[in-house]
This record gives sequence, C-alpha cells and structure tokens, in this order.
Amino acid sequence: MSRYVFDLERSARGLRLNRFLHSLTEASKRKLLLENPEAAMNGLSDEEKDMVRRLDWKAMQDYGASFFCLEKLARTRGVSNPQMVAAFRGESLEAFLKTRRVPGAR
Repeated sequence: MSRYVFDLERSARGLRLNRFLHSLTEASKRKLLLENPEAAMNGLSDEEKDMVRRLDWKAMQDYGASFFCLEKLARTRGVSNPQMVAAFRGESLEAFLKTRRVPGAR
C-alpha cells in the first residue's frame, strides 16, 4: 500500500500546479480552461499540462497536487469525488462504489 506524505519536497514540486488548480475557484479561470485549455495552462510545465489534459488524478496526486485543489479541477470538468477516488485506486467507478457502505451505491 502506498502512503502519500505531503512533505516539503512534494509541496515545493506541486506548488505551481496547486496554484493553477486553486485558481479554478474563479469563474473566469474555469471558463478559460473549458474554452481554451492551452491558454489556461500557460505557465505550467509540459509534464503538468499533460497530467491535467489526461485528468490523471493519481499522477497529479503523486506529483504533489493537494486533494482539495484537485477537487477544483474535478468540478470544472464535471468529475465527481467518487469518480476521482476510483481513479486514484485504479478502479472503475462501479467497482469503487461496491466497496462503499452507502445505501443504493451497489
């Protein structure tokens, strides 16, 4: 089982990505990302842009993105928390929901 310790190294590496993700709290930034993703991602590294384009939640988390910042991207792109968490775990949404003790989720 992997452990995700948000240490100083991971924090520093993910700072630029987290700032971008957090900027999605602004309606104008969300609109730009949806209408012109490349312009919205100006300032990110090629690696960061690639992770965002692919919505590679696990890669972004491993890189240093905060879960709370990832939620901003998820909401902008219409991805639910269960969908995002399933991707972290490498599971389909259906398989993930079967592990939850939520009435009606199975």
